[in-house]
Amino acid sequence: MPESETAKQSEGFSELSRAVSTFVGEELVINFGPQHPSMHGVLRLIVKSEGEIVSEITPVIGYLHRGMEKIAERLNYHQFMPYTDRIDYLASMNCNFAYAATVEKLAGIEIPKRAEYIRVIMAELNRIASHLVFFGTAGLESGAWTPIVYAFREREYIVDLFDMTCGQRLTYNYFRIGGVADDLPKGFMEKARAFCDYFEPKIKEYNELLSYNEIFIKRTANVAVLPPETAVKYSVTGPNLRASGVKWDLRKNEPYSIYPEIDFDIPVSSGEKGMVGDTWNRYIIRMREMEESVKIIRQCLDKIPEGDYLTKVPRLFKAPPGEVYCRFENPRGELGFYLISDGGKSPYRLKIRTPSFAHLWVLPEISTGGMISDLIVAFGSLDLVVPEIDR
Repeated sequence: MPESETAKQSEGFSELSRAVSTFVGEELVINFGPQHPSMHGVLRLIVKSEGEIVSEITPVIGYLHRGMEKIAERLNYHQFMPYTDRIDYLASMNCNFAYAATVEKLAGIEIPKRAEYIRVIMAELNRIASHLVFFGTAGLESGAWTPIVYAFREREYIVDLFDMTCGQRLTYNYFRIGGVADDLPKGFMEKARAFCDYFEPKIKEYNELLSYNEIFIKRTANVAVLPPETAVKYSVTGPNLRASGVKWDLRKNEPYSIYPEIDFDIPVSSGEKGMVGDTWNRYIIRMREMEESVKIIRQCLDKIPEGDYLTKVPRLFKAPPGEVYCRFENPRGELGFYLISDGGKSPYRLKIRTPSFAHLWVLPEISTGGMISDLIVAFGSLDLVVPEIDR
């Protein structure tokens, strides 16, 4: 090779070397969302990485803000019920439940025993339906397609039960202040029992398919660990808190409705695989909770009394002046309503506390310093619903 060509080549290598040395150490900024296939709703994460390592995460929220709390102040107490369906569209029955019970507590309204049982049956069915979506998407986020097909097949049985009860398949608006909109339809009890018999063995099938799949365990165990003290510091609740080893469930710790009459356990993570508080443990807690929900539903179906399903409440009733806070154990954690009444026909102020809002802010804590390839798996394991965050 001529000397002139060798010199040119050497100079080219030097320039390349300088470019590489300039690039090394630079942060790469990546936008996840607000529209992204791996996002659970309209949420944006500004992620900074150094190579494959996540160095900073900044959540950006507000894309789904609807002003729900302000809307509540412009409607009467009954009219706001359909809006509670939209707080967490995967757990509409549970949101209905919490809002109705909050207004009833402030107004001193007693509801029939049969309505209490119906409410708990619906809440636990919706908990299973919500956890099934989690199960299916957990598979997708770790590279397994089959679980979501199974999950939506089983979820359809629950949606059919809701459909025959209230005529809706996603946002139900079934609860009323004073009870529920209608009694259980003919054939519901038999179909609900048949579902429990059908579904219980399926959970074991899911465990064989995904929970104890070696690839899934390697993908999720010891990833994005949330220590119990950090979980408490960030007001994490529900399955995410129990996955960190903290045994706290409002159905047991601050029992409401007819839960004290029901025998069931609160699953808590023991670190069977990986570390307590990691992604796998957040997953397996929800599988255990579905088993407990089946147990609750069976008992409610056996014990439900005959009688009224609704206490008559005037359409334009006025709650007495005062304030009340109620919190309920929803599929994602604690949903709370802080309600102030000035004696008028509408809430003077309604503040909504949702679990997903608190859980979002723990994501930077558990994912910073981890591999960028683990980010979506960790994000999915928190089971966020964006309408809950923005409201």
